Amino acid sequence: MAWTRLIQSARAALGTTHSSSTLGLPRFYSKPATYFMKVGIPEFLGGIGRGAETHIAKIETEIGDLHKLLVTRTLRLKKLGIPCKHRKLILKYGQKYRLGLWKPRADAIKA
Repeated sequence: MAWTRLIQSARAALGTTHSSSTLGLPRFYSKPATYFMKVGIPEFLGGIGRGAETHIAKIETEIGDLHKLLVTRTLRLKKLGIPCKHRKLILKYGQKYRLGLWKPRADAIKA
């Protein structure tokens, strides 16, 4: 509240009507992230990273498509021989993907 009064009084003293963006306050914009348009198992596991992408071939042959992977439970992933750390990552990001809170980025950094 006090800042707006200070800015308004400064404008009145200068006799100018500038918007708040031209008062010398910097604006920081980051480049928008690029996402995959069509997500499959390779893009999903590659987006997770952290070693989960090593199981792409095994999951594609046994499970098939991404929708089936998203409803797969941990016991089936365990039977496929996927380690606990990677199972947890797949299930965690699968839930986030279903809720729309996460999408694999096209420029994902491989770990």
